[in-house]
Amino acid sequence: MSVNSKRVFYVKYLANPIYIDILKARSDVRLDRIENESPEDFYAPILNAAHVYQIGAARDELAPHFHVDAAFLKRTPNLLLVSSNGAGFDPVDVEACTDAGVLVVNQSGGNAHSVAEHALAMMLTLSKRIIQSDRKLRREANVNRNELVGNEVEHKTVGIIGLGNVGRRIAALCKGLLGMTVLAYDPYLSAEVMAERGGEKVELDELLRRADFVSISCPLDKKSRNMISTREFALMQPHAYFITTARGFIHDEDALLQALRDKRIAGAGLDVWSKEPPPPEHPLLQFDNVLASPHTAGVTIEARQNMGRIAAEQVLDTLDGKRPPRIINPEVWPRYAERFKQAFGVTPG
Repeated sequence: MSVNSKRVFYVKYLANPIYIDILKARSDVRLDRIENESPEDFYAPILNAAHVYQIGAARDELAPHFHVDAAFLKRTPNLLLVSSNGAGFDPVDVEACTDAGVLVVNQSGGNAHSVAEHALAMMLTLSKRIIQSDRKLRREANVNRNELVGNEVEHKTVGIIGLGNVGRRIAALCKGLLGMTVLAYDPYLSAEVMAERGGEKVELDELLRRADFVSISCPLDKKSRNMISTREFALMQPHAYFITTARGFIHDEDALLQALRDKRIAGAGLDVWSKEPPPPEHPLLQFDNVLASPHTAGVTIEARQNMGRIAAEQVLDTLDGKRPPRIINPEVWPRYAERFKQAFGVTPG
């Protein structure tokens, strides 16, 4: 294979510089960087020649014309692989990629420990009313601690929606550290698999009714969009907390706002938003019983390094003709394999 014959590009950022270091070691791979503001005469030739697009997972950090949709794919005739920096792939139209014979992969599991720890931290902070205590001390003199009585998390019930890489780690932390009862809703897993991952399989309504904490860790897709709305918040117990470290749009922000105003639930921990980051005047940020972060659950030094490494390794393995382990659209494989052979003369598998 000739020098720089395999073309990879990214826009604005990577999970970690280790990605560059790993690809640099390969003389047959060329890595190009594009900025959101790059002029078309600069980026058009890169798109036209590219085999791999290493794409950011955060939709609002990427200029709309670099989101992968049918129009974008017309400008990338040689594209074989779209690789998300993270577990999510919000800026990617997977159906359009499948129609075009383009494989989509993510880095699922790479930041699972960090996200699970963040979810647990939110549960503890909310239950112990640490955020309210902190704010009162900053605003008032002679704070009465008896007005800030919280609850222990030990032996409470957590309901986890989505028992994949993140959900199973939340389950392990909650059960192992705190002896919590773990309920889980995941229509794609059997009761046996869910038991192995630490959760009791229940339907969504039962989970919402029984849980002291409801934690979202499922992907955003057509079925999960607005899955938690007015009806679902009404099923939760008044003392229960809603936690999400998954994706915005899985929960209905307006419905959550109304549930908090009506005191139907005790509070919320929100790491994901319909617009990221949310503006300071966002109505959900005005509640002292809402703990907020700007989609940073998976943003740790360790997770970023891990994500960068597995992304680079998966891209190189794919370019070498191997079947990658984290395929989002496996149904595209036969057509993708034909296109790969046309590009590099070998059949992947």
